[in-house]
Amino acid sequence: MVRSLVPWGFGAPQVFERFRREMDQLFSDFLGNENGGEHVLAFAPRTNVAETDTHYELTVDLPGLKADDFTVELKDGNLWISGERKEETEQKGKTWHRIERQYGHFRRVFPLGADVDPDRIEAEYKDGVLRVTVPKSEAMRPKKIEVKA
Repeated sequence: MVRSLVPWGFGAPQVFERFRREMDQLFSDFLGNENGGEHVLAFAPRTNVAETDTHYELTVDLPGLKADDFTVELKDGNLWISGERKEETEQKGKTWHRIERQYGHFRRVFPLGADVDPDRIEAEYKDGVLRVTVPKSEAMRPKKIEVKA
């Protein structure tokens, strides 16, 4: 068997993964977390956040999911993306040598500033990537002021 250095959490035997989740839960229960003390979720999809002069753009990797498997909501000035990736059912006759894919519930919460236009938020899901465009309000956009000489 080949041995290599692998980042913790990637390819760790199942018993260690279970232990890691239990420790995350313990710390979450004791110290709370960024979701207001709610339980630590199984995984957090990778997300990029970008800003232009006119809008914010979030791209979330959600491969293998259907649009019905997750929700995008605006709550109290925060953008909530939540859902569930269901674990594949075990199949008889297969011997698993490595399990790296993560399953379970997920929730990502992104605070939005007061400079957004909540009525024009758009979400598009294509090829396993969710793209959410959050336009800035016209009044809050930067305005160039001409200097007279």
